[in-house]
Amino acid sequence: MYKKRIVIKVGTNVMTNRDNRIVRPVLRGLVRQVAELYEEDVMSVLISSGSVIAGKEVLGECNTEDPTKRRQVFSAIGQPRMMRLYYNFFRDYGMKCAQVLATKRDFNPGMHRENMINCYEGLLGEGVVPIANEDDAVSVTRSMFSDNDELASLVAELIQADMLIILTDIDGLYTGHPDADDTEIIKNVKIHHDVEKYIQKNEKGEAEGRGGMESKLKIAKHTASKNITTYIANGNTENIIIDIVNGKNVGTKITR
Repeated sequence: MYKKRIVIKVGTNVMTNRDNRIVRPVLRGLVRQVAELYEEDVMSVLISSGSVIAGKEVLGECNTEDPTKRRQVFSAIGQPRMMRLYYNFFRDYGMKCAQVLATKRDFNPGMHRENMINCYEGLLGEGVVPIANEDDAVSVTRSMFSDNDELASLVAELIQADMLIILTDIDGLYTGHPDADDTEIIKNVKIHHDVEKYIQKNEKGEAEGRGGMESKLKIAKHTASKNITTYIANGNTENIIIDIVNGKNVGTKITR
């Protein structure tokens, strides 16, 4: 029986470089941390982006003009490639992983949701690390997640996780622009705190879109309202997952 269950969402910006290529040492570092926590009776679920990027690396140019179809093509090609990378890394640490694809309707009350619960419980009970992602190849607009942060939140609720960690490419929520000299990381946020005012806008005055900080904070507050402590932190910081689980004061912590 595991002492803790944590859900870790790994964003595309964490695992890719400026050339939009998967950075394998980053994935290996994440897997190493999951393996170390496993030895401490902490079981992890990974919510991993990257399938579309991985598909682009394989296919290169895509002749499909429709953006939705193009995403489906890239994702269908990239999913097995991402899983091969994870499979090999986990095997190096003597661990097993499994792919769990879902659409939003799978979390609606009923048979689909029960099947999802059974799947996760079965895998976790066997000590297998579930790696979840949206089933882009078959998702339609009405059954798509707003982003993988939403998927991570739903999985955290589904398995009654103790903690959700959202990994991005900055250290957390700042009081100003991350590169400004006078900016500071907001370490602790309650769900009733008005910290949305600190989110940076782009030149058009619009908040960041799909997967941006506005979305992350909204999802983090929602998850925290379910009594699941949520963190927003930098996935490129060494041992960031282990530090969070061990209670170190890193990233932005969101609680009820």
